[in-house]
Amino acid sequence: MDRDSILRELGSTRQSFDFLVIGGGATGLGAAWDAATRGYRTLLVERSDFAQATSSRSTKLIHGGVRYLKQLNVSLVRESLEEREYLIQHAPDLVQWRQFVIPLYHQWERLYYAAGLKLYDALAGKLFDRGSSCLSRRETLELLPGLNDRDLVGGISYWDGQFDDSALAISLAAEIQRSGGQVLNYVRLESFIKERDRIVGAVMCDVETDRPFEIRAKIVINATGVFSDSIRNLDLENRSTLVAASRGSHIVLPADRVGGDSAMMLPKTRDGRVLFAIPWQGRTLVGTTDIPVARAAIEPTATNEEIEFLLAHANEYLNSESTPDDILSCFAGLRPLVRSASAKSTAALPRDHHVERSASGLITVVGGKWTTFRKMAEDTVDVALQSAELTPSPCRTSNLTIHAAWKQPVNPSLDPKVKIDEKRVRHAVENEFARTVSDILSRRTRTLLLDARAAIKVSKQVGSLLGDIRELNEDQIRLQIDEFRDLAHLHLPPTDTKEKLSRCSDQTRLFS
Repeated sequence: MDRDSILRELGSTRQSFDFLVIGGGATGLGAAWDAATRGYRTLLVERSDFAQATSSRSTKLIHGGVRYLKQLNVSLVRESLEEREYLIQHAPDLVQWRQFVIPLYHQWERLYYAAGLKLYDALAGKLFDRGSSCLSRRETLELLPGLNDRDLVGGISYWDGQFDDSALAISLAAEIQRSGGQVLNYVRLESFIKERDRIVGAVMCDVETDRPFEIRAKIVINATGVFSDSIRNLDLENRSTLVAASRGSHIVLPADRVGGDSAMMLPKTRDGRVLFAIPWQGRTLVGTTDIPVARAAIEPTATNEEIEFLLAHANEYLNSESTPDDILSCFAGLRPLVRSASAKSTAALPRDHHVERSASGLITVVGGKWTTFRKMAEDTVDVALQSAELTPSPCRTSNLTIHAAWKQPVNPSLDPKVKIDEKRVRHAVENEFARTVSDILSRRTRTLLLDARAAIKVSKQVGSLLGDIRELNEDQIRLQIDEFRDLAHLHLPPTDTKEKLSRCSDQTRLFS
């Protein structure tokens, strides 16, 4: 059932669901999928596009979290490795193995990192065929041809998963519908409906038409990530803050910066972060930073300082001397970390998830990461069922396959730099819930993240195709193209967008 049909049905009759999930990122999609596959009548709503915020702006890794071993968070590493195995096995079109190499510049590092990675292997259990190994200087350079070899003594390799976060999100939305649930993007929450101080539904609003409608539900899940506290305040004002938002920024460089098929991992940068340079869709993805943010934004922007930091590290460890002109795109996402009074920085905050049930019955889930989205969803639905008048049903997702929403080759007919053609645009609109030019160029294809200038160049053609498919008028098409181009300019490096980047109000000293 398409979006318009679902809205007509919801608007014509008073609809009642077992689960209403608010938030269409990794957490919300996972929770709705879990609930739908258990047989519960489920509706997911998202105020913008699926995975528009944090869940399309990750470092594109499905990983156990090597650095969590240093924090002695063994349980999180084990859980993450189990979920990594699940995704490798059950989403083969969406998640693949990637070899990582840690370059070593002191002999003592070999023993230190080798010990940690052997523990990583042991926690992974039966995945020893993808275990870590020590590399000579020559072997390291063979795997990382673009690496600066000055003072290099060798390396250590290990394996983790890599994926396209937005593609997994859209595929999950399709799986929810396939399991009997319903999903709606561009629908925002206006208020909760309460009876005897308990939430029994919500007043929603179709963003495209500004038409309100009511949804009744036995369970309401708040899975809005960095915006979770604002939803909690709709339930009860002046709630304590649960989320500590952290910005992670990335830059995208040409593929030849690393060379080969292996990724580079630096265990510790000057600000204490792990930094990656990863081959991804014919480019080199470099990230990430970890900057505390006071106010959440749906379109966070990498600051000049972060971009300079990432570029400096890329130039320090790679042979190429990249300049801002070499940056194809830059993007940022906000992590919804669980607040802790004892943590000295957001980098030190745990990546575990936390599920809260309010007195009115609102279920809020925060924290976690893409790798563990399925387990987060299982825990969230289990907690919700403890207080609901529903017949308990066990989780079924651990044995289910996630099918890719799109896996056909694309003829770059619109522009040789862009993997997009009319067939891809039509499929995005008719089968993948795309409503706007931004939906297509930012998330159904990753054109904006891979090459922002090329995305701007093809936006008019994409807008014209979208307009024909959705039967939009010229003013609607022009507005969509203009809005996308404004967004795309925020993904260009500082030399192109210095004025716009300087407006960011949440800039924080990177090295504080």
